Order: sequence, then C-alpha cells, then structure tokens
Amino acid sequence: MHVSEKQQHIPVLVAGAGLAGLAGGLFLAWHGVPALVVERHRGMSPHPRARGINPRAMELMRSVGLEEEIRATGSARALAGNTGVLAAQSLAGRQLGALHEQYFMDVRTDLGAWSPTGWCLCHQDEFEPVIRRRAEELGTRFAYFTELESFEQTADGVTARLRDRETGAVRTVTADYLVAADGPASPVRQALGIGVEGPGTTGHFLNIHFEADLAEELGERRFIMCYTFNDAVRGALMPLDNARRWLLHVTFDPSAEDAAAYDEERCQELVRAAAGVPDLDVKVLGSIPWEAAGRTATAFSSGRVFLVGDAAHVMPPSGAFGSNTGVQDVHNLAWKLAAVLGGQAGPGLLDSYDAERRPVCAATVEQAVLRSKDRPRLAHQEPAPANPAIHPDTEVWFGWQYRSSAVVPGPGDTPADGVWNADPRGLPGTRAPHVEFVRDGRPVSSLDLFGRAPVLLAGAGAEPWARAAGSTARRAGVGLEVVRVGSTVADPAGAWAPAYGVGDEGAVLVRPDGVVAWRSPAGHPDPEAVLDGLLTALLAR
Repeated sequence: MHVSEKQQHIPVLVAGAGLAGLAGGLFLAWHGVPALVVERHRGMSPHPRARGINPRAMELMRSVGLEEEIRATGSARALAGNTGVLAAQSLAGRQLGALHEQYFMDVRTDLGAWSPTGWCLCHQDEFEPVIRRRAEELGTRFAYFTELESFEQTADGVTARLRDRETGAVRTVTADYLVAADGPASPVRQALGIGVEGPGTTGHFLNIHFEADLAEELGERRFIMCYTFNDAVRGALMPLDNARRWLLHVTFDPSAEDAAAYDEERCQELVRAAAGVPDLDVKVLGSIPWEAAGRTATAFSSGRVFLVGDAAHVMPPSGAFGSNTGVQDVHNLAWKLAAVLGGQAGPGLLDSYDAERRPVCAATVEQAVLRSKDRPRLAHQEPAPANPAIHPDTEVWFGWQYRSSAVVPGPGDTPADGVWNADPRGLPGTRAPHVEFVRDGRPVSSLDLFGRAPVLLAGAGAEPWARAAGSTARRAGVGLEVVRVGSTVADPAGAWAPAYGVGDEGAVLVRPDGVVAWRSPAGHPDPEAVLDGLLTALLAR
C-alpha cells in the first residue's frame, strides 16, 4: 500500500531522513507497513560523513537484499582493499604507530566463523540513496524540506503538524506511531521531556572534504585512516577513493572560535599540514563542524513515540558504531510495529523496544568512548596496554544480549552478567548464530532464513515440535515458518546443534530480527502447550 500525499492518516510517521530514518522507512516497508518519512533539509547530504558499515549492519542490509548493491557503489569498490589505522606526523612524514590491539577487528579480518558478510567501506552519501531507492520501491514515501512542527499524542494515535519549508503551508496528519530519527538535538525527544545521560562531550571537530593529488605521499599504502600528530594540526586523514578525494578531521575549540573562522584558506593550510606538503594544491569541497560525545536518552519511548539513532544515543566515531547502532534500532522496532499494526501482537510487545535497545546502546556508547580515549596511544613509541574494559569488536557487533518480555529463557539459560556475552551459543536474547547450511544444493547462512516472520528451527529428530508449530500458528493466526534441519536445509558439518545449544530433538524460535526468542534443548511431552504459551508471552497477546 502506497501512502498518498493526500492521505491524512499513515500507520507510521518517521521524523528525520538520516541513516536511521531512511533505514526505518526501509525496514517498515519490508514488513509491509506504510510509512511517511519527513526531512527538514532539501535532500540527502552530499558530504561523505560516515563511511564504515560494520558487519552487523551489513547483515541487516543483506536481509533486505541490498548487500551486493552497496558493495557495488563507487566508494565501496575503490576502498575494498584498504586496511589498517595508522598514526604519523603527517602523510608524508614519519609513521608513529598503528592500531594493533586484540579488541580491534580490522576490515580485512576473516569473519567467516561469525557471519556470512563483513565490513563495507561505503560513504554515507552513496549508502543513503541505496536505502532510499529500496524503501521507495517497497512503498515508503519521503517528504523533503518538510518539518515536523509539532505533535500531540493520545491513547489512540499521534497528530502531527507538518510544515512545507518552501511554501510555509502546514498540513495535519495522524499516525498510529511516530518514530523520531531527528538527530542529536531531537526536538521530539525534548518535547517529550526525555533527558540524556553519559559522559557528555568528548571533543569538537571539523570535517574538511577536499581534493588534492597525494598519490606520491600515499604511495602503495591503502589505509582506512591515518591520525596526524604535529605542531600545526591534530587530526585524521581518510582516503575516499585512494586518489584525489579525501576527508580530514581536525580538532577545534568552539568556545574560543566559531567554525565559520575556518574559511577556505585556513582549511587549505590544515590540509597541507596534515599531508606534510607545504605547497600542496588543495580544492576544499566543504566543511562541517561536529561534536563527539557520549550520551544515551533516559528512555527510548514514550507512549506511541519511539526514539532511534542519534535521537536516542550519540557516540564518538571510534569503532564506527554510531550510525550502525541506529540501523539496528529501527530493525529491532520495525517488526514489532508491524506485528502490532497487523494484529498479530498486543501493544505490550512495543515495551520491549526500550527494554532491549537502551541497555545495549548505553553499553555501545561506553565502548565507543573507551576506544576514542585509547586512540592517542598510537602516537607513542611504546604505548601502555589498552583499557581492559574495552570489549572486542566482535562482541559489540554480535555478542549483545537482550532481556525483555519478547525473550523467553528456559531453566538452563543462564545469561551473562551485563550486556556483553563472548560466547552466547544461541542463548535467548542473543543474535542467532551464523551456521552454514545447504539448501537446494547451494550454501546458505542460517541468518538468511530470518527476516519477515518468526522461524522455528527444528532438529532432525524434532518432528513433534515441527507439527506443533504448524497447528499452534494456525490456531493463533500468526505467521510462523518451520525450518527442519536435515530436510528443509542440510547441515553437512553438523554445526547447528552445538551452535544453538540444542540436541537432535530440540528446537529454537528465532524472531524476525534474527534474535533467539526461546529454545528447547530436547523434546517435550506437550509441545503444543509449550508453543501456545510461548507465542502468548512473546507477542504480548
């Protein structure tokens, strides 16, 4: 169903069309939910900004069929061979160090044991159009240069006033739910009276987008980032095409001067200092000031309004968790909104969004802050050990654990302390493990089985669970797919049972977002009764 601009009611209104808002429109449409995304700016930003799509976010893009298109973008192809984080006096100067820490998983790390996909270095100005096109194909509508002027919510819905910034015309729409993806300042969050907590500002920076011929200084190196430490500039150089296009992050103090003081000439001098080439011919394409900070909203929802992306959390870019975490927010929320709007779940399911995402996001913010504090060690000849509180990248990507009403642990499912779990092995509340199956003669990841509906994975000896799932789902009127290991898919390595912590007669229920909701290591005398109670609890019916 397409949302016409003339319609006055839409199921979900999304405020903000940054990465989180765009991904929200995509995932909602993927689940068949009509949505309208409004954005106060005229269009998508031409500035490259973020460019690292981490493996978990790539898994989510893969689930909606976008992995290959993203990897085919110009920046992804140009940077496919780049690796490593360096520190140097300048690009042409002496190298001071490189990031070699156990917690750091470089983009070239083999992640085959964890995931069917991996990193993609795609600039945000190329990533966003891919998401938008797919969302529009699926039915999401976008209204740019349109501002959410105000909103009111009742027990039945949200009434929003939208102002066309070109004409000044105001129209009123109603929605069942409002998703706020309106950035770090988030007028929606402020209107709700929701505060933030965390360490706060960690630094102020200016992104300088420029063109220059640095082929000689770059040489054969193909790095992701090079931190520069010298008397004239402290910053970070990032190649955008390993040729002429670059980004330079530089620190500045907004209490001492305004970003406007960084005119073209000053930006050129900073670039020359970072490059180590005093007479470099530099063309400045643009500059954007930004704040590095660690903050998490004290609530991710209020009534029928949900906060996602930077509206819910901000974090330093170290680790490339920020925008990727926002993509995971909307992926978690979209299937729940679809289930409630489609009548398959009760409204109580939506309470699990805050319960699940807020602790994980707060812990991710902490990890990003710790990494940002660790980076200056790169400039030292013999750096001290890294902070032991830093968890490995693979844990932050794949090792979180949810605790909510949408997770039903069994008697033996003892969760780890806190959010992170280094070896989840199919525990309820964790991301379903990646296992290589074979379907129709071709290899397929277990993660490729999840996406639109809950899936019951049943072992070769779990026929009672499979039969009960079909009858229970029909009786409850919910969509539930059954995948039999050994018939629907083959498991040539015998890997699925130990990966998911079950036996041959066991079964695992995986949510549409690829999270394990429940598992039974073995059979049960009355599987229908178990699954009846499980669906009732999981879907808040």
